[in-house]
Amino acid sequence: MTDGTRITSQAGIALVMVLWVLTILTVIVFSFSFMTRTETLSTASFKGGLEKKFIAEGAMERAIMELFYRNVYKNQTVEFEEFAVWQVDGTPYTGTLGNGAYTVRIIDDSGKVDINAASEVVLKNLVLNAGVSDEEADTIVDSIMDWKDPDDLHRLHGAESDYYLSLQNPYKAKNARFDSLEELLLVKGVTPDILYGTPERKGLIDLLTVYTKKNRININVAPREVLLAIPGMTPELADSIISSRQAAASGGSMNIRELAGENYGMMSRYVTTAGSNVFSIDVVAREENERGAYGIRATVVLIPSTAFPDQLPYKFVYYKKPVAMTQ
Repeated sequence: MTDGTRITSQAGIALVMVLWVLTILTVIVFSFSFMTRTETLSTASFKGGLEKKFIAEGAMERAIMELFYRNVYKNQTVEFEEFAVWQVDGTPYTGTLGNGAYTVRIIDDSGKVDINAASEVVLKNLVLNAGVSDEEADTIVDSIMDWKDPDDLHRLHGAESDYYLSLQNPYKAKNARFDSLEELLLVKGVTPDILYGTPERKGLIDLLTVYTKKNRININVAPREVLLAIPGMTPELADSIISSRQAAASGGSMNIRELAGENYGMMSRYVTTAGSNVFSIDVVAREENERGAYGIRATVVLIPSTAFPDQLPYKFVYYKKPVAMTQ
């Protein structure tokens, strides 16, 4: 091998080594750049999520304040717009906090169906309105009644421990009252879509409660879906009730006997106008020009100040965050 050939060969090897070094350095640079970009986006996402969380929590405190304000001024004869009392029938209220905005809905739980006290006919109507078939509704309602009754005798379409013990992950029927609405997922026939709803409709979790212990529905605050579950109710009558109570909130009046007419006799045993001290609060917070939202769902009980003078005048009996909501 001549000197010229040897030099050319060494130069070629050196070039290959340089190319390999450049390739490795390029990969390292791109990897570092990707990691930096990922960390930056993760930090920004975390910051945005944290800000939305604080906005939602601030809105929750505002909602509780409005409940106490309502207790003091709900019967005032003169109402100024900036001091208006918030309604507790699910009316949405919006506000801003920092660079974000929030929407709050409050519902007096007396306008929901207490799953531990409601009649079977109201429960079935509510389940049917959730979009299930009549056969599926019979299964769900009978299984709900079997779940909370104290015996092991199952109804025609229901289920007791013998059914639940045959499942892949076996468990026994509770045979006691529901302590939370999420328990419904253990009941035969209840699916997540039925409980939590879909983008097109509300789920049962928005319409049921376990806290009032009442078998009557407060028509002054009940959502339309709950009104339609009352025997004798029609869509037209439900719309009239909602319109009338909105007018009553602005100084008008509502007479359920006159609105219901001949249907009142069928409805009377299921309805009331009495409220409760239990309120469900849904909060959704968003940041300006940001995608996504942060939701909080809570149930709060107002406590008379004379009952426990050394404690807060309210307590949370349910608090879940973050949560997706059908607004």
